[in-house]
Amino acid sequence: MADAYIVDAVRTAGGRRGGKLAGVHPVDLGAAVLDSIADRNDFDPAAIEDVIMGCVMQGGEQAGDVGRNIVLASRLPNSIPSVSIDRQCGSSQQSMMFAAQGVMSGTQDIVLAAGIESMTRVPMGSTSMLFKKEGMGTYKSPRLEEAYPGIMFSQFMGAEMLVKKYGFTREDLDQFALESHQKAIAATQGGVFANEIVGIEVDTPEGKIVHNSDEGIRYDATFESLSGVKLLQEGGSITAANASQICDGASAVLIVSEKALKEHGLTPRARIVNLTVTAGDPVIMLEEPLFATDRAFQRSGMKMSDIDLYEVNEAFAPVPLAWLKHTGGDRSKINVHGGAIALGHPLGASGTKLMATLLNALEARGGKYGLQTMCEGGGQANVTIIERV
Repeated sequence: MADAYIVDAVRTAGGRRGGKLAGVHPVDLGAAVLDSIADRNDFDPAAIEDVIMGCVMQGGEQAGDVGRNIVLASRLPNSIPSVSIDRQCGSSQQSMMFAAQGVMSGTQDIVLAAGIESMTRVPMGSTSMLFKKEGMGTYKSPRLEEAYPGIMFSQFMGAEMLVKKYGFTREDLDQFALESHQKAIAATQGGVFANEIVGIEVDTPEGKIVHNSDEGIRYDATFESLSGVKLLQEGGSITAANASQICDGASAVLIVSEKALKEHGLTPRARIVNLTVTAGDPVIMLEEPLFATDRAFQRSGMKMSDIDLYEVNEAFAPVPLAWLKHTGGDRSKINVHGGAIALGHPLGASGTKLMATLLNALEARGGKYGLQTMCEGGGQANVTIIERV
C-alpha cells in the first residue's frame, strides 16, 4: 500500500462564543484556511482532487454542502469538488482518514482535509432543536428507543460516568484544566503557534484587527478560581471550567502521495502511520478513545513507549485523564501546548486543528511519532499516528 504524507497543517486561532470571530460567516472562515494552504505551498492548487470538510451542525450558514461553498468562496479553482461529513467531534479527523485512504489506495494524489464550525452562528444542537420545535421529529426512532429505552444520549452524562468509573475527583479535573491553561499560556507567549495559525481580519469597535491568538485562554486562571466554578449537575464533578470551551474555528491539512511530492516539488512534514476508527458504548460515549488506541497499537505493531507526543481532545477533563490511566501514558507528553479546555473545541474543525498543533509540537521538540485521538458522539473514536519526516 502506498504512503500518505502531510505537507502542511493550519488552523485559525480559536474565537470565543460571541467573540472576535462571531462576525465572520463560517463559509468565509473556512475559505481563509484553504487559501492559506494554497499560499503557503508552491504548487498549482488545481491539482487538489477533493476537499473533505468536517462539520457537525450542517444547517443555516453551514448547510448545503458547506465544504463546496467554502471552496467556491476561496481562491481555489471551482473545479475542485468537496464533500461535507459528520462524525461528530471527530469530523475533521475523519476527513484526514478519508483523505489519506484516497491517497494510500492510489485513487487520488492530493486531497485537502479540513473542518469548520462557527458555534456562535450555528449553535451546538441547533439543527436538531429547530426541527423538534417545528414538530418535525427527533433522532430517537422507535427502534433506537427500543434498543436504548428512556436514554437521551448526553455527553455531560457520559463525562460524569467516566469520572465515577475511573475514580477521579473534582480536584483532579480542575488541576488538569489549570495545566491546560498554563501550557496554552506558555505556548502562546513563546510564539510556538505562529506556524500553524492563520490570521483572520475582523472588525472590532476599535477598527480592523488580525485575530491570531486563541481567545479562550484564561491568563489569570488559578486552581482556586477554577474550583469556584458552579457544577453543571448537583453531586457531579463537571463544570464549565473543566470542560472544553465553545469555540469558532477552521482548520485544514494537506495530504499527498509520494508521486505528488515529486511531481509538485512538495516537502513532506509527516507520514501517516496508522488510521483507526472504532465504536463502543454510546451511553458512556466518551470512553472509546481508550479502546481505539488499543486497536491502533495492535494494528500498527507500535506501543505507547514509541510515541513522543499525544493529542487527546479535552472535550472534558476526565477523557484525557482516563486515557492516561488506561494506556499508561506519560502525562508530560499529553497536549503539551494546552488543549480544548483552554484553546476551545470548534467541533467539526477540531480534528485537523489538533493535527496542526501535534505536527508543530513534534517539530519544535524534535519528536518522531505523534498520536491523536478524540471522543465522538455515539461512542466513537478516531486515532491517527504520524511519523515526523
